[in-house]
Order: sequence, then structure tokens, then C-alpha cells
Amino acid sequence: MPGPVLQTDAIVLARRPPAESFQTLTVFCPTHGALIVLQRVPKKSSPGRLVLDLFDEAALTLETPRTGGPWFVREARLLARPVDIGRDYDALRLASALATLVARNPVPAESRAQVGALLREALAAFAGGGPPELVYFKSLWRFARDEGHPVREQWLPSLPATQRAEAARLLRTPLAGLAGDQGVAADAGDLAGRLETYLRAHTELLLG
Repeated sequence: MPGPVLQTDAIVLARRPPAESFQTLTVFCPTHGALIVLQRVPKKSSPGRLVLDLFDEAALTLETPRTGGPWFVREARLLARPVDIGRDYDALRLASALATLVARNPVPAESRAQVGALLREALAAFAGGGPPELVYFKSLWRFARDEGHPVREQWLPSLPATQRAEAARLLRTPLAGLAGDQGVAADAGDLAGRLETYLRAHTELLLG
């Protein structure tokens, strides 16, 4: 028998290949955080049926059996599909790293709306063709900061002066303001690597 029903907007963070007639998805929604959901995949293509893909944002109606168990997708309506991410290897790699970070780390209820907004903005930026390394660095910083880790007070001051100044510049400047800036991808990639090393050593965050 059908059980509780949940209606929510959600972003697909991970997608496993279909097993039998269902695919397993990890989605992030602002009310419940990361959820594992199952979606039935039709054996034949159906023009009116949305099969969710990685990074999709969709309005979902989910239900779970009255006896308990996983959520199942009853209805799905696509809100955004950033297909251009898949056309660039680095964008796909780093967008996946960000999605894995969110999927692997429990987000407190009071932070879920912020994380949902971060995911939405970051995926749009990855799809928009900006330097993926820069999008990832700014997103990783924002996630760690908003989750209460002292990246501004501890990590940033630990950098050599030149890198500290560059990190501060990249973090305070909007992406559009860095368009065409030579060397920004390499600098952001190096800083992201350093920030990942710090987070692994000094926090309980699980990175991909």
C-alpha cells in the first residue's frame, strides 16, 4: 500500500545504471537533504516520461511504502538540465566532485536551503563555460564556510602571502569579473587542491 508522499524540488547528485526496471538516484532536496530514490525506467522509450539524469533539477513527487523502505519517484517534472557540463571533461569531473561532496556529508536542516542554492548556481556556472577549476574552488570554499569550518580564519592565513592574496581576489570577484583572466584556471586549481588537503586533515568532511 502507498505510504507517505513527499513533494519537493531536488537535484540529482549521483545516478547508478538501471538494475532490472529501476535506476537508483541520490538527490538533494531543501527539506530532507540527500535522499536515495528509485525511479522506474520504462523498457521502451516514452516521449511523455522523464528519466532523470545526473545534475537534473526536477519537481518530484516521491512516495514510500506504508511498511517503510526507500522513496520511489511517482512523478517528475524537469526544471533544469545543464547538458553542457557533459561536453567538457574538467567541468564534468569537478561538477561530479562537488555533487559527491554534498552527497557524502550530512547537511543540517538549517543549511539545506543554502546548499541547494549553491548547487543550482554552481551547476549553471559549470554549464556556462567558465573555468571549471574556478567554479569548483569557489563552491568548495562556500560549502566549507557555510558548514562552519574556519577556512577564512585558519586555512586562508596559512597560505603564502602571494597565494593568499590571489585566493582572496578569486573569492571576492564574481565569475563574470574574471572572464578572460589569464592563468586563473591554474591558480584556482592549485588553491582547490590545497583547500581539499586542509579539509581532509582538519575537518570530518568526506571528499570524493
